[in-house]
Amino acid sequence: MEITAKTAQQLRLTEEEFELIKQKLGRTPNFTELCTFSAMWSEHCSYKNSIKWLKTLPRDGGRMLVAAGEENAGLMDMGDGFGVVFKIESHNHPSALEPFQGAATGVGGIQRDIFTMGARPIASLNSLRFGNLKDKKTQHLLRGVVHGIGHYGNCFGVPTVGGEVYFEDCYHTNPLVNAMSVGIMKADKMISATAAGIGNPVFFVGSATGKDGIGGASFASADITSESVQELPAVQVGDPFQEKKLLEACLELIDTDAIVGMQDMGAAGIICSTAEMSAKGKVGMRIDLDKVPTRQKDMKAWELLLSESQERMLIVVEKGKEKQVLDIFDKWDLSASNIGEVTDDGQLRFYMHGVLEAEVPAYELVLGGGAPQYTREYSEPKYFEKINAFNIAAIADATDVKAVAEQLIQVPNIASKRWVYTQYDSMVGAANTSTNAPSDAAIILAKGTGKALAITVDCNSKYVFANPYVGGMIAVAEAARNIVCSGGEPIGVTNCLNFGNPYDPEVYYQFVKAVTGMGDACKKFNTPVTGGNVSFYNQGPDGAVYPTPTIGMVGVLDDFDNRMTLNYKKEGDCIYLIGNWKNDIASSEYLHKLKGVEFSPAPAFDLDEEYHLQQVIAGLIANKDVQSAHDISEGGLIVTLLEKGFNKNLGFDVEGVQETSSGERIRKDSFWFGESQSRVVVSVSEEQMANFLRYIEKSEIMVLKLGTVTTGEIRVNGENWGSIADWKHKYDTAIEKILN
Repeated sequence: MEITAKTAQQLRLTEEEFELIKQKLGRTPNFTELCTFSAMWSEHCSYKNSIKWLKTLPRDGGRMLVAAGEENAGLMDMGDGFGVVFKIESHNHPSALEPFQGAATGVGGIQRDIFTMGARPIASLNSLRFGNLKDKKTQHLLRGVVHGIGHYGNCFGVPTVGGEVYFEDCYHTNPLVNAMSVGIMKADKMISATAAGIGNPVFFVGSATGKDGIGGASFASADITSESVQELPAVQVGDPFQEKKLLEACLELIDTDAIVGMQDMGAAGIICSTAEMSAKGKVGMRIDLDKVPTRQKDMKAWELLLSESQERMLIVVEKGKEKQVLDIFDKWDLSASNIGEVTDDGQLRFYMHGVLEAEVPAYELVLGGGAPQYTREYSEPKYFEKINAFNIAAIADATDVKAVAEQLIQVPNIASKRWVYTQYDSMVGAANTSTNAPSDAAIILAKGTGKALAITVDCNSKYVFANPYVGGMIAVAEAARNIVCSGGEPIGVTNCLNFGNPYDPEVYYQFVKAVTGMGDACKKFNTPVTGGNVSFYNQGPDGAVYPTPTIGMVGVLDDFDNRMTLNYKKEGDCIYLIGNWKNDIASSEYLHKLKGVEFSPAPAFDLDEEYHLQQVIAGLIANKDVQSAHDISEGGLIVTLLEKGFNKNLGFDVEGVQETSSGERIRKDSFWFGESQSRVVVSVSEEQMANFLRYIEKSEIMVLKLGTVTTGEIRVNGENWGSIADWKHKYDTAIEKILN
């Protein structure tokens, strides 16, 4: 067939990119070669519209053991010779069309990123966004995604220990499904995704290749439209039991001296793994595609190269040690096929039955090599005019605090996600300590290391929509705050940057400012970015989703005794608010969901104030001066007070104040429901009180005594609100009532 610019356009390449490919090859590519560029130069693989700004993030320092983006996942030093490996990625577009398999294969893919480096996965998390929960389509997507995550994770045998679920109208067409995995390993045992050693054999291991997932990387780099359902074959099909065997076989192989390099076959399949491993090692490969095991007959070369069938790895083996590899994979009843060898000229040559089907230079295909990098125009969104026009005085203050609180705890963004998390196995592996004693971050024992990990995913996308720079900072700050409130030391970040179409200047403005805010916050907290994922083109007919830069953060607890839980411990303990209380209801769930105000600024936030708060909380926990710590987030102070009581059915007797910390009259809704940042509620026992007050005074931070813990009754400003058990029932069943 004749290859023209129109052919390239059908493969989602621009005319300029087609001309660039011809220039790099010195000729017109054939169809198979053009397909390889289409996949590798897609946004999903090349980050061509985002890499300029990703490079501005802090990407080294701290406990980093490999540079950001250098390997399949980030690796950071836990101390004592151990490393923690972690990464978060999106599977948004597949989940929008086929929610069960889309979400399931997202979980499978992120686990492979962890164990391909030599780490054993010990925990999974997820960040999910859907449309209005009362909508039948949203309910269908929610059920499918949660079932898919639960099915794959439960069968694979890694606990799902934490996450977040939000419901906003803008995610109606395009839900977000972000999956994170964390693993541990001996820091000096890392396996690089690098090809080396001329003549070393290249092995294809794992499941056979089919036609599922063909073109998945390109599919993820385009808007979802009414025609997208025709691309359903782009959604992969997963087999968690096969992946479990692949995990064990790969970890066993790593303990031998036979392996040179390894990479999983995720987005763009064989072409991606061969290109990236070769380019990194400055070598080439000769691959015989007819030796790749298939589950469908007569697959063409381009189909084999682009298939994203799951549970597959590419391994470079030291020549002469092939039998070790074959024996291990035979033991685990997995396919292992020698499909080629490493060459010395940087070229990738793909043959079918001895016929050369494609010849492309590895370097020209990859991010950081010949893949194009663009600088897009951006401009301030027009909706900022509505945000800047917001006037708190135009909003009537709350008169019945109890009635508002009852509504607020049943808003789906705030209510218990019990319906979701009970479908996940959170206890497999017996390392999750958070099931019966919750903390702001999940606490996982890192068995064999003597340490524990604090892990969280965070992003309030409404804040980012209101102010991308401030919202980006808040996403990092809240993740760090959750880890600090749990007794951990934040050490590093992985991010999943979910935005609309990058060719829209207003969307690109959101992206640039959010990345800048994230970077500034990461520098402040000394949490470098280890890598992650960019997902553009998340939008529907009504426009882009809220800008959603999801932050996955890991912290270390060198001493598990330093672990802090969020719940009240006993009657009579004193309850304190640490941090400023302000006249601020901006972008709160109260303002948005109960008052119907869509456009308002981001909540009050100051990076230095946040950093100081976290230092104070860390000191109080280290000195064992508090019984519990829980940060204030969605729903404000009243939701935090209630959540602290649910675990042990302990109530509280608290009083509000008439003035802000700066002395002006405070609104009731601001005090109880506002979401201004940098605030934590703690409980303190009588025995701790003297040391607590001494430390607070020395710290020079705002603090307010709210009241005391009760046996179960709730009193606010002297009014009896009933029992904590009744409030917990409303909180626990709100989502189930809507779904049923």
